[in-house]
Amino acid sequence: MATQTKSMALTPYQVSRYSRHIIMPQVGSVGQRKLLDAKVLMVGAGGLGSPISIYLTLAGVGTVGLVDFDDVDVTNLQRQILHFNEDIGRPKVESAVETLKAYNPDTVINIHEEPISSVNAMEIMKGYDIIVNGADNFPTRYLVNDAAYLSEKPLVDGSILLFDGQATTYIPGQGCYRCLFPSPPPPGEVPSCAEAGVLGMLPGMVGTIQATEVVKLILGVGDSLSGRLLLIDALSMDFRTVKIRRNPNCPLCGEEPSVTELIDYVAFCGGAPLTG
Repeated sequence: MATQTKSMALTPYQVSRYSRHIIMPQVGSVGQRKLLDAKVLMVGAGGLGSPISIYLTLAGVGTVGLVDFDDVDVTNLQRQILHFNEDIGRPKVESAVETLKAYNPDTVINIHEEPISSVNAMEIMKGYDIIVNGADNFPTRYLVNDAAYLSEKPLVDGSILLFDGQATTYIPGQGCYRCLFPSPPPPGEVPSCAEAGVLGMLPGMVGTIQATEVVKLILGVGDSLSGRLLLIDALSMDFRTVKIRRNPNCPLCGEEPSVTELIDYVAFCGGAPLTG
């Protein structure tokens, strides 16, 4: 998936700023203009959303959308590099915009300071080319997966817990999150990061991989993680991929789908709270 190039010729400042991209044969000036034209939606401005949005902004992605409604908490600062001590108590999206604009004032940052839900997900995603998931709870994961598929948009997905991380890319028609997990685990079976903890550096590892996937999709180069699930064990520093295939019986993207519209994901996941 490569975006159409619409922007004008690069300015002398842009040629200088993105020179290390432009000299790459896989990018060049045409590729950099694709990045400048791209619009990427980031669900979550926390652990994964921090490195993803920072690197997309640094890369020159023209528009980055942020969906989050949490405030910065002191417990976030062990891993969420968008936020600083003085941001404690501020909305994460406000802190994030300030940080991202400091990195690259030319990137347009759209704020969606609200819980993403079945009511607003399709409308929020409408203006973006690629969706990136950085949420850490099952209702949001299923919601974002379903909304991205129904919107016919690629979804770059990631998750982290303890020393373990995962990343993959879902291309509409080539599989989705429900192909792997048709239904959520029973409530309480899989702990959250708040309950079990997460290594502070792990979001940087997984988030940087997600950001790389986004850039490759925009440029239309390389092999994405579509059809593969990357598994990271930071304790042993082991990286491996397993093949994943579209499930013809998938309730969302299968031959006879039963999920054709967004549902009540809190009820679907057994009443788990919807958080960012």
